[in-house]
Amino acid sequence: MPILMRRRELLPLLLAPGAALAAAPKLKITGLKTFVVDAFRCNWVFVKITTDQGLTGLGEGTTEMNELTVEAAIRNMSRYLVGKDPFAVEYHTHILRRESYWRNGVILRSALAAVEAALLDIKGKALGVPVYELLGGRYRDRIKCYANGWFTGANRPEEFAAKAAATVQQGFQALKFDPFGKAYLTMSPAEQEMAVARVAAVREAVGPRVDILVEAHGRLDVPTAVAMGQRLAPLRPLFYEEPVLPENLRSLAEVKRGMPLAVATGERFYDVERFQEALRLGAVDYLQPDVIHVGGMLETKRVCSLGLVEDRPISAHNPNGPVCNAMTLQIAASTPNFVMLETVVTDVPWRKDVVREDLEIIDGEMVIPDKPGLGLELNEAEAAKHPYVPHDLRHYTGALTAIRPPDAAPYWRLGRP
Repeated sequence: MPILMRRRELLPLLLAPGAALAAAPKLKITGLKTFVVDAFRCNWVFVKITTDQGLTGLGEGTTEMNELTVEAAIRNMSRYLVGKDPFAVEYHTHILRRESYWRNGVILRSALAAVEAALLDIKGKALGVPVYELLGGRYRDRIKCYANGWFTGANRPEEFAAKAAATVQQGFQALKFDPFGKAYLTMSPAEQEMAVARVAAVREAVGPRVDILVEAHGRLDVPTAVAMGQRLAPLRPLFYEEPVLPENLRSLAEVKRGMPLAVATGERFYDVERFQEALRLGAVDYLQPDVIHVGGMLETKRVCSLGLVEDRPISAHNPNGPVCNAMTLQIAASTPNFVMLETVVTDVPWRKDVVREDLEIIDGEMVIPDKPGLGLELNEAEAAKHPYVPHDLRHYTGALTAIRPPDAAPYWRLGRP
């Protein structure tokens, strides 16, 4: 039997309980290889899992700092994985989490996410279906994107305005940005005025029908976050993201009660229970799980289910590499309450050389590919040309908008309706 089963061949098997898995090829994991690739803003962390029948799977565990630590955690998992059946995805991730003893933390969860993605990629390829078919099936074939990174190099309000208008011309109908400069905890009156002026300039440039999303990267204390939320409210941001540090959910709930904007958070939560507590405290409107940080696609689906029960939309955190984007698209495809996909508008010019992906955006919506597995291929030789480079956090230096190199380029194509 061939390794890759065509979807029309799989359909009769799906109609007979257990037949599809019985007919699928029996595979065994033979190896695991990691790749750390410089991406200017951070370093992408990829894993490639191989099997005895030549089928491979690709995953990503990028953490935006501490990438080499994540890579080491992934490599350590090979001792358990080699020789195992790659189809038993949830069993393996559960055992790896249990046997780590500590169970949680962004390093372990990101490593697990990379491994889980590679296993699901293998399983999808073996069955001839996209990963979203393993997550409940397709709910939609396109997802609205909000643009991030469009503001690269901007500082003055008029610079933000010009770049915002140009991004809307590309078809994007939602823009996210951090207008708070290098603020940490408090802001002077001048800093507050500048932040409001930046948002006002963007609103004037794009008009009333484009969504504006305000990001704070958890940098403000409660009174400052409340004051800025009140001042920005007349400009009608769709949501106010991570206004305070993510560790204290009571503080976030206090901010939400103190001003009229919807609150978004979750990119720095690494377990489902954290989202559950935020919902219990009434601290969040938009849930923003990062498919890597929270531990993978299966854990992300659990977060989405919590949101669905509590009538909360999902707008996943997704500014990392191409495999992370593919992983998040599988969630977007199979989740009813997934409303927007974070999309960086440009990336390092070698992105398409390192990972072959085929992405199309139509009317500000990304088309969800339907290739088997995650639908990506890694070029190992190209990855080796861009080895690890340490990058420092830009949030508190005033260089926050310098997150793309001068030669950054789109990695997607603009399609027609």
